[in-house]
Amino acid sequence: MEGLTLKQRFKAPTPKFWKKIQKLGLALTTVGTFIATAPISLPAAIVTAGSYAAFGGGLIAAMSQLTVENNANN
Repeated sequence: MEGLTLKQRFKAPTPKFWKKIQKLGLALTTVGTFIATAPISLPAAIVTAGSYAAFGGGLIAAMSQLTVENNANN
């Protein structure tokens, strides 16, 4: 796996486990965004937690996309 560029890693096949983690991250992003932008008045702590959840979910989804299978170069 050494020597792969970021573009190559992004296009390489993602293992099944990391695809599940990616979907979890996207769901967390969706829920966090909904809470952060809710049309009703929520306490500041809940809105902040929603913002952190959205950021964390996006980060999880992006990092899991960059994982590759060991035999991607073969």
